[in-house]
Amino acid sequence: MRDLIFGVVLFTIGQALIWYQTNGQFVWKSFKENPFWLAFGFGTLISYILIYATRFTVQYFDGVLWPGRFIAFGAGIIVYAILTWFYLGEGINIKTLVSLALAGILIAVQIFWK
Repeated sequence: MRDLIFGVVLFTIGQALIWYQTNGQFVWKSFKENPFWLAFGFGTLISYILIYATRFTVQYFDGVLWPGRFIAFGAGIIVYAILTWFYLGEGINIKTLVSLALAGILIAVQIFWK
């Protein structure tokens, strides 16, 4: 269970960093003006985090890669919706709400369906 928790936490952190890396340009002027350094600095950190997140989830799921990928995807959708709402004020409409529910279901299926 420890591997699963570490994997989910790292995937969530990685997805949040990806949001900042790609969408920070719409929030902060410095992000827009420094794409090379942003890609260089964030890219290295994000890669390292996602490598370990994948390692932990694969260990938890006895060597199977797919569950971790679906968990990462679901975490990415949830993080994206929250950060986009928080920083850019884009509301959560019915379509987004349904997508968030599906992302939550996707994560639950991977974790609880053995």
